[in-house]
Amino acid sequence: MGDRRDDAHGPGRAGLDKAPAEVAAMFDGVARRYDLTNTVLSGGRDAGWRRATREAVRARPGQTVLDVAAGTAVSTVELAAGGVTAIACDFSQGMLRAGAARAVPKVAGDAMALPLADASVDAVVISFGLRNVADPDAALREFLRVTRPGGTLVVCEFSSPTWTPFRTVYLEYLMRALPRIARAVSSNPDAYVYLAESIRAWPDQPTLAGRIQGAGWDDVAWRNLTGGIVALHRARRP
Repeated sequence: MGDRRDDAHGPGRAGLDKAPAEVAAMFDGVARRYDLTNTVLSGGRDAGWRRATREAVRARPGQTVLDVAAGTAVSTVELAAGGVTAIACDFSQGMLRAGAARAVPKVAGDAMALPLADASVDAVVISFGLRNVADPDAALREFLRVTRPGGTLVVCEFSSPTWTPFRTVYLEYLMRALPRIARAVSSNPDAYVYLAESIRAWPDQPTLAGRIQGAGWDDVAWRNLTGGIVALHRARRP
């Protein structure tokens, strides 16, 4: 079965079954030029998305924020602004190594089994990572476990553009242009075919909000960024 799956999607990318070992290996393969590729593919909007995510967390000095699927810890550095302790967590060792020079705490860990105690952080953030988890609902429950009562969850993720004509153009870009651009700048362009497929298969804003609420979170709301290409979902632990 493993050989057939590799034949279906190639050795450099994961499948939509999101087997953890395959996803980790795929991100190991893109780590070297990951930050550059993200900036190019987003048209430079990635910095603004990170800033909006930090603002949505509303963490205060002295609080602790866990940044899940942190990759090279670019997002973690943003979250650490203003005296906040931000911890980068990722299950790709290659990504953590690529961000070794960034001076934030780092821990290897799976979103579905975080290496943290119950109620140990004030907020959990996951940016562009929840759709890569094999069981997003299990991850959302795990985020609840490690968050203190009254604490915050922020999910920054690709979503569904709100204007129908633009949505059609966007999906065409994802499936055609994005992999071509990735071939020019990425260290593992095949991974960006998976990226396009995973975005297209991801639930829209109201559906994701319902899943967050179903995992036990309260006060779930979302804000669209860049016309709904990205959505920020925010929730509170009861």
